[in-house]
Amino acid sequence: MQNRINIKNKRAYFDYEILEKYTAGLILTGTEIKSVRTGKVSLGDSFCYIKEGEVFVKNMNIAEYKFASHYNHDPNRDKKLLLEKQEIRKLLRKTRETGLTLIALRLFISDRGYAKLDIALAKGKKLYDKRESIKQKDNKRQLDRMQKHH
Repeated sequence: MQNRINIKNKRAYFDYEILEKYTAGLILTGTEIKSVRTGKVSLGDSFCYIKEGEVFVKNMNIAEYKFASHYNHDPNRDKKLLLEKQEIRKLLRKTRETGLTLIALRLFISDRGYAKLDIALAKGKKLYDKRESIKQKDNKRQLDRMQKHH
């Protein structure tokens, strides 16, 4: 069975400078994983926070599963992430001392059938950084176009 669930947070690369990436497992309910497998997830404004030695993802919207009865899940509840203790301590230290944040980059289903979330330690870009990113992207596109014609 080929798995094609690969939901990306496209704004993350535009709004943030990615410093380190981690892959974390997700604790989901039955209707949530069914909804993920149909691709009904939005990572738009999602971010992670650490509370009492555990990492949670907030604002990750998993749409209600349409075939579920009245036992459906809350689409906007905070989901717990599974990371190793030393990784959590390292992330907690880095987010506390500097202006870094944890953001969700990509949600996918692993080969073993588990939902995984790629998270990143990131630094917010200023407006002029964003302009610079756009400029670099345009220049690269023009160079590719020139090479293609020659």
